[in-house]
Amino acid sequence: MRLFLLPLILLIYSGSWGQCKTYKISSKGDTLNCTDVSGIKRGTWVVHVNPLRGAPGYEEEGNFVNDKKEGPWRTFNLMGDLLAIENFRWGNKNGKCQYFNLMGLEHEESWMALNPLKPIDTIDVQDPKYLEGHKVDRVIIVNDGHSLKHGTWKYYNPGYGNLIKVENYLLDELQTEDRQMNDILTVFDGVDSTKETKLKPVEKPKAKPKEVEDFEKKNKNKKKITIRDGKTG
Repeated sequence: MRLFLLPLILLIYSGSWGQCKTYKISSKGDTLNCTDVSGIKRGTWVVHVNPLRGAPGYEEEGNFVNDKKEGPWRTFNLMGDLLAIENFRWGNKNGKCQYFNLMGLEHEESWMALNPLKPIDTIDVQDPKYLEGHKVDRVIIVNDGHSLKHGTWKYYNPGYGNLIKVENYLLDELQTEDRQMNDILTVFDGVDSTKETKLKPVEKPKAKPKEVEDFEKKNKNKKKITIRDGKTG
């Protein structure tokens, strides 16, 4: 019976390894760092980088899909301390990425990856701060192969955990308060009034009648004047 099981086990393992031209086996028996016959990285990888010219070494672990990083990747220093949790799509940063030092969380970034198969992409852009859940506009993006800063970036005091700075990006451009307000007003002009929206139009103050303005101007520097309004009692 044992003689029958042994070839079967070897066959199963050789089948899983046969897809990899080179690979490593972890202490738990997992297949790591698989490179197929075409030289394409696939599956779970642990990458070790030695210190070089004063730069500290590190290790990172995550998954490759068709030779590109995909999903969450974690980076550690050579002592095993967590340095970063980054998310990837098509080999580029996508979504929230967090960075740490020995004291704790240092800052968070937000990215948007573009499909590398589309040299020119059309995407629905949402304002990351003011128009949550509402489509702002359709924008044509020339894809030059890198991710765009898009969303909220937060900076912390790692020793205490308190938030010390916030930045908002819209398609790689830092949004100032004036720019954000202009974007909101521009978008609001095109919002369908029949649909529910979180924004309310800003009401302009009503102009005073000319007689009131003349009266206020004439009595600006005088003592308080009692005005009879016709009421009794």
